[in-house]
Amino acid sequence: MGNVDPKTKVPDGQSRFLVTRQMEPNEKGFVGYETIWEPWQKEVPYETPKKP
Repeated sequence: MGNVDPKTKVPDGQSRFLVTRQMEPNEKGFVGYETIWEPWQKEVPYETPKKP
């Protein structure tokens, strides 16, 4: 693997519940990827159960 040109932009990766996006290179030249998860479960507020 050689050095990657810092101007090279990788398109966003798309999958069912996930998006990966290329971040800007840091001072050492490392290019990271940010991971964005889509929620796949619905969150319901807690309700106190009825007393028997």
